[in-house]
Amino acid sequence: MKFKASRLSEGNKVFPAEINLEENNIEIKIPGLFRGDSKYLNYQDITSIEVDSPMIGFCTLRLFLNGNKVEVKGFSKSDVKEIRRIIDEKRSALRR
Repeated sequence: MKFKASRLSEGNKVFPAEINLEENNIEIKIPGLFRGDSKYLNYQDITSIEVDSPMIGFCTLRLFLNGNKVEVKGFSKSDVKEIRRIIDEKRSALRR
């Protein structure tokens, strides 16, 4: 399942960030003008999830992995809820 940040949000005007939730991992793409950044994260490596959800505006999603932090900005509240739900489901399925 693929989610794309809003072009109206900070840092996503020209090249919006994307989160692609795959079967075994998460791909996070943060495109840029001359060079983009892609990260692949395994569900079992995610130790916690943090969401900044302002009353007005777009949400910031932070994924913590073994002491590292991956931050993605510009998603709607409904998208962040769905992303978090899917990640939590995948993490709990891997624990069984």
